[in-house]
Amino acid sequence: MNSQEQGIPRRGFVRGAIVGGTGLGTTALTAASPASAHAAGDRDSPPPEAPRSSSPPGNPDLTDQSAALGPDRTVTTACQFCNANCRLHVGLKAGRVIEIRGETGDPVQAGNLCVKADLMPQLVYNDERLTRPLRRVSGRKGSPDSVFEPVSWDEALDTIAVKFLELRDAGLAHTIANRTTGRMPRGTGSLVARLFSMLGSPNNTDVGPVCNDAGADALAATFGVGNFTNGYGIDGATGREDLGAARYLLFLGTNQGETHPVTFEYLLRERRKTGARLTVVDPRLTPTGAQADRWLAPKPHTDYALVLGMLHHIITAGLYDRKFVSRWVTGFEELRDHMVRHAYTPAWASEVTGVPEETITAVAREYASAKPAAIFCNAGISHQMGAFDTYRVLTFLAAVTGNIGVPGGGCNFMHNTWPGDLHLPPITAIVPDLTNALPVGPDYFAESILTGRPYRLRAIVTQGNPLVASANSSRVREAFEQLDFFVYTGLFMEEPAYYADVILPVCSGLEMGGVYMRRDDRAIRWQDQAVPRVGESRPDWEIWIGLAHALARHDTKRPAHEWTSEFPEEWLDYRNLWREFVSRTPGMGGMGEQRLRGRTEPLRWPCPTPDHPGVSTLYLDHPSWYAAAESLDPAHKGKRFLTPSGKAEIYTPALDQRLATAGHGALPVFYTHPEVTGAHPTVRFERGFVTNPVNPQAVTHPVTLGVPGSDVVHRAFPLMGMTGRPSVVHFAEVTHWTYTGEQLNGIRLVQIHPSTARRNGIRDGDTVRVDSPRSTVTGTALLWEGIREDTIFVPNTFGPAQKVGDTFGAPRYDPANTLPDDAYYDNLSGQQAYKCFACRVTRA
Repeated sequence: MNSQEQGIPRRGFVRGAIVGGTGLGTTALTAASPASAHAAGDRDSPPPEAPRSSSPPGNPDLTDQSAALGPDRTVTTACQFCNANCRLHVGLKAGRVIEIRGETGDPVQAGNLCVKADLMPQLVYNDERLTRPLRRVSGRKGSPDSVFEPVSWDEALDTIAVKFLELRDAGLAHTIANRTTGRMPRGTGSLVARLFSMLGSPNNTDVGPVCNDAGADALAATFGVGNFTNGYGIDGATGREDLGAARYLLFLGTNQGETHPVTFEYLLRERRKTGARLTVVDPRLTPTGAQADRWLAPKPHTDYALVLGMLHHIITAGLYDRKFVSRWVTGFEELRDHMVRHAYTPAWASEVTGVPEETITAVAREYASAKPAAIFCNAGISHQMGAFDTYRVLTFLAAVTGNIGVPGGGCNFMHNTWPGDLHLPPITAIVPDLTNALPVGPDYFAESILTGRPYRLRAIVTQGNPLVASANSSRVREAFEQLDFFVYTGLFMEEPAYYADVILPVCSGLEMGGVYMRRDDRAIRWQDQAVPRVGESRPDWEIWIGLAHALARHDTKRPAHEWTSEFPEEWLDYRNLWREFVSRTPGMGGMGEQRLRGRTEPLRWPCPTPDHPGVSTLYLDHPSWYAAAESLDPAHKGKRFLTPSGKAEIYTPALDQRLATAGHGALPVFYTHPEVTGAHPTVRFERGFVTNPVNPQAVTHPVTLGVPGSDVVHRAFPLMGMTGRPSVVHFAEVTHWTYTGEQLNGIRLVQIHPSTARRNGIRDGDTVRVDSPRSTVTGTALLWEGIREDTIFVPNTFGPAQKVGDTFGAPRYDPANTLPDDAYYDNLSGQQAYKCFACRVTRA
């Protein structure tokens, strides 16, 4: 489809203030109650009780005064799915969830919830839940006929401890790895890092390479802090709207209407007040693009070229903010000369992307002239080979136009690791020296196991689902078949469980209290446990503390008290653990439990003292920001940007030299995925390893950028494919284990342009086969005019173990991520390239 402007109205995904609990679930919910008008200074007052009625005016709430359906207790907690971080009021009757209501006292949430709130009780009340630790008895790894026996928690943790110590004592501690996930309660990663430090393994990895690490890496390189730069709602320091004040919203690779519907609805409410224009960049039309003033549909994996074309026009046409650049930017002259020398013009960008030149220049002018203007990005940018470099050029756009450090502006790149490392007391025991970690990506576990490069992993613990989430997941499956020892932690018998030696049952969100998810704008909520734990399940932090105590029981080289004192039992109570984090982590002194409990809105980091309002706009020229910056590091005193120069750093010789070790530089050089049609410049990975300049605890393969591309692959595979979230209903794989999730979206709907479908003899609703050079998956054809003719969209998160869909006659699908190639990835951030693979589509 040619790039075009769209303004098509669509039914919203945001629901009203009440969602039915189990047995009462609905999909057509009432309109939201208006947000209560809390003044900026009253945000720490006790939260009001959620109103019982959410019916439209004139329509009575017929559950009011119902003896059976009136809750006898209400617990305040938070939704565990997307980063909108909605507050929930969970109504209980006789200890069972009967309703979930949204928070009307939060002006951003405005009482709203989406359909996923209804799925949380279905994670609790679910016949498929894991309820006891299990140990492998027989069966080939990966076989659905694998047999497991129930064991006690002590037996399960002792089995793991003995294996870990056996490897450590053989000099192989570095071959033990962990892979976290975004579902974990905040701070669990700090416990994992502590335990791995004492074992001597550097491979305590996180979920970032399959999420959004690249944006944080780029933000840190340019501005000094790797976080979403602005906040939703009122800035407590200034009393002014932050992101709601934007006059221009530029969305690239983010379908926030489905992935973050409640915060997106807030942006749309404020847009109606300000008249802000919305431009959406996405190869397919989504509910987000349907709300846009302008929708651009570039080729997949070519956003880098689009943004370079915009930047070239802004600089050469003199649309940049001279005053801001002169005062707060370093490296502008080098960037200007570089852009002219490489001729990254809008005309050049049009040839690469398929977006008309005049459209690129129009968007560049609109963005540069609207003050303030905000950029939003998500996985559509992160899941590209050039993710770090693309994000860096986006930070340049904000810097040269003065749209950083201002309310309503910034680079709001969705990220999943707020607030980074939560600090615990220093380890007093002697810890071994660590070797280099494996490369950050592309989920390098499979490469390590299958090839032994740079060394072979022998034991892995996962909190996620690498058998569905990782690129080229058929290869990952092969690797896990050969892995010596594997521990799976989860709610259900997902795909990885059948490869496990030990299976550990975890709690769902309603079964634990503490701090769990967070909003993208660095904001968190406190949550209380709403229901008892299912069976013998445990929250993740208890599992890792328990494992440390199991190591104490079996370690013959380290005294037991060193393990137990470094992981005290008092930390089993998350409130005590949170107190440690607050007291020891820079910028968190004002984020104690009681303050979080007393707020209807989440509280944003950094927040250094109990009387600090929390930072909404990073780098704002305001005393509240300077106080927060100094709390992060005394060396930041007086700095606006937390870089060595104190300015936004586009180019410095030091940064250029650092990135050059891995084949990159401070200034942009265009390249793209080799399976993008058109034979564009691409990348060559070298065989050796160097220290990763962005993640120096790990090694990476250096690359050569700009090598000539080839179109040979497209002779057999003429289309480009993308994977992504199926709809607003699903969040990762876990929602496929809920009945509502599978009822609403249990069929994999492959989006194909009608013209492409006709050429391939495909009708709407046909079962289709999607082939890439690596694998084949099936799905159901969804003919969709809102997608490029040369592109198809294959929803991910489906997997062959998802048995709940059997109730509705849904097929069991192989993972969509068997289609992309794990050999092509961002060698700086580790991001996997899910957003382009050569493919063909035929009737099955």
